[in-house]
Amino acid sequence: MTWGVGWARRGRRAIRSGFLPIRGLPSDAATISRVLSTITGPIVVVGLCYGGAAITNAATGDPHDHKLLPRRHYGVMMSRTPAASDDDRVPRDRDAAGRARNARPRDGLGRPLPRGMVGVPTTPEDSVLSPAEALREAERLLAAGRPFHAHEVLEGAWKACGDDTRELWKGLAQLAVGVTHVRRGNRRGAVRLLTRAADRIEPYAAAGPYGVAAGALTAWSRALAARIELDDGGVAEEELAPRLLG
Repeated sequence: MTWGVGWARRGRRAIRSGFLPIRGLPSDAATISRVLSTITGPIVVVGLCYGGAAITNAATGDPHDHKLLPRRHYGVMMSRTPAASDDDRVPRDRDAAGRARNARPRDGLGRPLPRGMVGVPTTPEDSVLSPAEALREAERLLAAGRPFHAHEVLEGAWKACGDDTRELWKGLAQLAVGVTHVRRGNRRGAVRLLTRAADRIEPYAAAGPYGVAAGALTAWSRALAARIELDDGGVAEEELAPRLLG
């Protein structure tokens, strides 16, 4: 632990005790950086006020000096855990191509389950669907009460999209995430995602690419977000399965 103090007498006492006194943000940041460079293994660094500024400077080289902060009662705390040996490390889940991927089973709303339990199958990452197929599949999953999996399908279409409908796909994916939050009971997250979805889908209301009911989905998302904010007695099951296609 290092503790910055603003008084000379206490500073000398801190030095004798192995603490580092404040010498100015660039100098203190450089000291922290030097100390961290000698430590192997994971490190947790926590800073309070000036200490936080010094840590940020050490990590990023940010030259901003908080000159208006009073120079006392600031702290920087560092703790470390020993470097784990190869035998101690928990192996990361990886797919067939060697890419890191969380293989934990998930429930019908995408929440991780303990390892060993049987979860609901997710959409394969290498799945390739045409826009029409993706919309039909996502609509089916929403109707089945599986908005998280509908989001995976729509996200895949968004990532594969190479034209000017990328924002539409992103909005549709956010709509599905918003419904997921509703079903999970996360009201704040639901309102935020449904509002973002409406903002992204609305510009496509006139054109309706791929037959998407963009105007109706915009109105539906805004209305549902407003009801949740007002706590209007909950939402019926059938109201959480919007039709994506007009």
